[in-house]
Amino acid sequence: MTGRGDPPEGTPEGVPGGGEDEYRSVVFDESFVRAARLQEFSAQERMDDHSRAVRARHAWARAGASRQAVVLVLLIAFAFAAAVYMGVRHPYQAPEPQAVEPLRSSVVPLSPVGEVPGGRPAELFRESPAVQFRAGAEGVTLPAVRRTQGFSESQVMTALTTAKDYVVKSTLDPGVLTGGPVQAVRLLLDPAQQIQFDQSFEHPVDDGRHAATGWLTRFNPAEVTLADAPVRVRGTLTVVERTPSTLEVSADHVFVYAIQRAHERAPDHASLYTVRRETRFRFDRGDLRDHRVELVHSSVLAGPQACAANASGYLRPLLAGESVRNDSPMGTDPYAPGRTPVSLCGVLSPSSQPTSP
Repeated sequence: MTGRGDPPEGTPEGVPGGGEDEYRSVVFDESFVRAARLQEFSAQERMDDHSRAVRARHAWARAGASRQAVVLVLLIAFAFAAAVYMGVRHPYQAPEPQAVEPLRSSVVPLSPVGEVPGGRPAELFRESPAVQFRAGAEGVTLPAVRRTQGFSESQVMTALTTAKDYVVKSTLDPGVLTGGPVQAVRLLLDPAQQIQFDQSFEHPVDDGRHAATGWLTRFNPAEVTLADAPVRVRGTLTVVERTPSTLEVSADHVFVYAIQRAHERAPDHASLYTVRRETRFRFDRGDLRDHRVELVHSSVLAGPQACAANASGYLRPLLAGESVRNDSPMGTDPYAPGRTPVSLCGVLSPSSQPTSP
């Protein structure tokens, strides 16, 4: 270096004062060396590398650790803020789940015109509109699966297969149909509906909320048994995105059962009993994750059955050879306290019955 001047931090101690000292311009203290923009390589570095004898000192090295610490804190703060923002604004964040509605159901008996036809199950099916129906669970078919705006294709498929599982267990399982345990059906329900389900079987009431037959199909084993023939089924499943947080599956199926009197073994004394069941299921994201359903509506038409029969606990078919006269639903007293029974009844069209085998 050439020229006269003072070090950055003043004249070093121990050096004679006065501007006339010929060595004053070449005496440097430690602060002057640290402030230098160039730094000489060590002897070993010069032997290992034949590049320039000096290297530039970066600003970070001169600034010290304090500036690095400040920048590190800023980076951490920025990363934390970005994480919070993405958590709040994430486009796939699940909305808050909606409250689970109680089941609303109706069970309408269909009274026959004339005597209920009887015969062997195969002959009865062949002479009935159910001749083209599929057997058992094969009749509960799934539609083409497509994603919706808020739900993936796999989520739509989960909703459909879970709804089908409920339909099969509640209307085709032989143990459930003959008054056996219903735990397999109960476990498919959202836990918020299981209390209502339990009440419907402990104290079934025709009030649109607590009919056991609103949840599933079953016959009183003391009165009815299944004939040796598979249930015939035909129907549809459809799915729509009801809200950004819920899918809704509608099931509409006709089930035709070959039945006979309990403990009767004569194969030619069977009759057909038809149940049209329309159900609506709702699924939030928790239901899809846990493979469970919310059964929000069930509508049942069932016959041949007398209008006066109480079908809240069991469906009560009329069997081969039986008939009813002047059949009408029980009267409803608007002055009676307590729950009002839902007393509805229809007429079973003769064309829905088998012709004479």
